Amino acid sequence: MSSNGEPLSRAEKTVGILIYPDAEVLDFCGLFEVFATTRLDEESRRESGSPIHQLLVAENRELVSTNGGMRILPDVDFVSCPKLDMLLIPGGHGIRALMHQPEYLDWLKKMAPQVDRLASVGTGSLLLGEAGLLVGKTATTHFHSVDFFRERFPSTSLRPELPMVVDGNITTASSIRAGIDMALYLVAQTYGQTVAREAARQMEYPYPDEQNFRTRNHTR
Repeated sequence: MSSNGEPLSRAEKTVGILIYPDAEVLDFCGLFEVFATTRLDEESRRESGSPIHQLLVAENRELVSTNGGMRILPDVDFVSCPKLDMLLIPGGHGIRALMHQPEYLDWLKKMAPQVDRLASVGTGSLLLGEAGLLVGKTATTHFHSVDFFRERFPSTSLRPELPMVVDGNITTASSIRAGIDMALYLVAQTYGQTVAREAARQMEYPYPDEQNFRTRNHTR
């Protein structure tokens, strides 16, 4: 919150979340819940909505079967996706297949310079790396992909011991839990800690306090 008790910003934001076959459900649903729960005025929570508008983005508008068989209907496809303020890349078993699909890499390269913040959860950082967006940067990833990441992206400083890494406008989280923490961090950065804390409280989720944010981040 600002010094006069108001949120840091009241601007509405549009967040795009990439979904794809075999994406890890909680990698994107956990963040989705944080953003959906966010309110600028806690006293009017029931009467108001979130200032964060979320769009599920896929290659096309067909149903997407995620990890475990949950089927998700995208809001927009690559062609119809509007301007975004933030783009989130979840991880999952399907991410390595995307690394060999030019349509995903080309779209990501096109969108990355347009957004204020780019973020990934778990192995989602592999797609950022494959698109050349982590060259010379610091990142984290899921523990099962550490060796693969280091071999494939030697120009990226990997910090797998850190749950969350912030490098410029790119934020990477190592796991489902770290992804939810990251979403709260992004809310705090945009609207202030009080707004983020109230979102966590509504979810009955333990809020990573300011000290945890400082120790979990690495800024170049």
